[in-house]
Amino acid sequence: MPTAAIDPEAAPHDGVIACDLDGVLWRGDVAIAGSADAVRALRAAGRRVVFLTNNSSNPIAHVVDRLEAIGLPTTAADVVSSAQAAAALLQTDLPRGARVLSCAGPGVVEALRAAGYETVDAGDDDRDAGAHVGGDVDAVVVGFHRDFDFARLDRAADAVRRGARFVATNLDATYPGTDRVLPGAGSLVAAVAIASGREPEVAGKPEPATVALVHARFGTHGVMVGDRPSTDGALARRLGWPFAMVLSGIGGHDPNEPVPSAPAPEWVGSDLAALVDALVRYRA
Repeated sequence: MPTAAIDPEAAPHDGVIACDLDGVLWRGDVAIAGSADAVRALRAAGRRVVFLTNNSSNPIAHVVDRLEAIGLPTTAADVVSSAQAAAALLQTDLPRGARVLSCAGPGVVEALRAAGYETVDAGDDDRDAGAHVGGDVDAVVVGFHRDFDFARLDRAADAVRRGARFVATNLDATYPGTDRVLPGAGSLVAAVAIASGREPEVAGKPEPATVALVHARFGTHGVMVGDRPSTDGALARRLGWPFAMVLSGIGGHDPNEPVPSAPAPEWVGSDLAALVDALVRYRA
């Protein structure tokens, strides 16, 4: 793929550098070599680095702690997750106090409660004899979690069939684990969609809910850095930002990841460290 020319006289652009996490900063439990140093170099050059993740499973404080553990002090204000996007999507027309079934991790529960919703865990079995599996809920949010099983699938699908609003945090079929590609939220969402006979609304990258959240939080100027053309690249286009693609995640390891025919990423590098000079020198 072509790499954009760098103007050595260009002043740093004032917009944010928005980095995906899985596949850019780390793979599974292992930090990608040079990634933390790359973020520190960008910050030292005066660039604001923020983080966008489709992984909805963990609370924001957990993400912040993990970034700090690799030497990147970060505030919650600089992290946007698909869990937050899902809650924002519901807020468009679901009133505070509504009951929402969470077939997802604690990150989704956190975001829903912050938005004023009463959460019901799809894994809880508090049914009376003969009661519907799905319970009386207004919406269902499905996101990545490692506790997904038949009971959770049954309860989520039942609620959707009975008319609950169906929201997916994202449709990423896979995500980059430490040593192999793992099933992602999209795989779980697909099971609920097939079992319920309904397709979800989608909140995370690259969908409008995330676009609106990023623009509201970080402004309208920036660069999107990610490993997945179908989400990070598409989000960049919808934000109106250039896309810097790294090959340290899904885009470099999953042969099933679609490669966009056009437009090509403005920059492609083996990892984040390889893109630092281009990102520092870029201006709109």
